[in-house]
Amino acid sequence: MGATPKQRISRKHRGDRRSQQHIKALQLVECPQCHNPRMPHFVCPTCGTYRGREVVQVKTTGDQG
Repeated sequence: MGATPKQRISRKHRGDRRSQQHIKALQLVECPQCHNPRMPHFVCPTCGTYRGREVVQVKTTGDQG
């Protein structure tokens, strides 16, 4: 026996199943240091801080190394 459906899935049932697959908008918060938008629970890509501490040194455009 193959994996053949016994009955056709209607457009409504197919659409109900796929309704959960939509793309959600990206949630952003303001960085308390530089006030640029960043993702919550992530290091700020602009200033490199997380929870008030600098955890990553961000390269500026003049740095080449």
